[in-house]
Amino acid sequence: MKEKLVYYSDELNDEFAGDNIKAKPIDENYKYLHKSPFKLLTHLFWYRMVAYPLAIIYMKLKYHHKVVNRRALKQCKKTGYFIYGNHTHNIGDALIPTLVNKWKDTYVIVHANNVSMPILGKITPSIGAIPLPDNLEATKNFTKCIEYRIKKKCAIMIYPEAHIWPYYTKIRPFKNVSFKYPVQLDVPAFCVTNTYQSCGKNNDKVRLVSYIDGPFFPDEECNTMKEKQQNLRDKVYNQMVERSKMSNVEVIKYVKK
Repeated sequence: MKEKLVYYSDELNDEFAGDNIKAKPIDENYKYLHKSPFKLLTHLFWYRMVAYPLAIIYMKLKYHHKVVNRRALKQCKKTGYFIYGNHTHNIGDALIPTLVNKWKDTYVIVHANNVSMPILGKITPSIGAIPLPDNLEATKNFTKCIEYRIKKKCAIMIYPEAHIWPYYTKIRPFKNVSFKYPVQLDVPAFCVTNTYQSCGKNNDKVRLVSYIDGPFFPDEECNTMKEKQQNLRDKVYNQMVERSKMSNVEVIKYVKK
C-alpha cells in the first residue's frame, strides 16, 4: 500500500478535515434541548431507524469495523458517562459512537460545522450532535444540555484532540479542559481508541478496530478540581497511547515541518 505524505506544524491546532464548511454562530438563540413529543419522535427515527443501521452497514462493508471490549461499558449501564476518542476519520468519527454504545443513546460534542451544513446540518442535532458554544449565554445552555443528558443516563462522546487528522495512528497531546465534565458530574469516563490494521498479507484493505477501556476516575489523593481533571486526562491519554500501538498500517504518514 502506497502511503500518502502530509506535513504538519502544530499538533494542537492543525486541521486536515478538508470540509471547508462555513460555521454558523452558536449563540444564545441556539436551542440545545428539545423535549416535545415530536422532537423525541424525530430523534428516534433519525437515530435508531436511519443512523444506527446505516452506520453498521457502512462501517462493516467499507472498513470491516470491529469494537473490542464493549463489555467494559456494561459496568456503567445504569448511569450516564463520557467517552473520549482519537479524532482520525471524517465519517467514521460520526458513526462510531453509536456503534460503540449500541442501545444507549449517545450524544457527540462537535464543532459548529456539523450543524451548519445546508441539509444535513438540520438532521445532525436529531442524531445527537451537541455543538460547542460561542458565547457565555450559549455556554450556560450547553452545560444544561450536558447535565440533562447525563441525568437521563446517556453517553456523551468527546474528541479532545479537537481537529481531524485522517488515519493518524498515534495520539496527539490534548488539553484537560473537557475532563471537567465527568469530574463535576461525578460520573465515569471511558476511552475508545480507533486503530488501523491490516486485513491480511495479500489484502490491501484497511480495517478500523476500536478499543474500549475504562471506567476511569480521578485518584482519591487529588484534592482540587484542577488536579482531578489533570489526573483523569492523564489516565485516559496514557491508555489511548498504549492502545494506539495496535495500529499496524499507516495510510497517511504525518511529518512535522
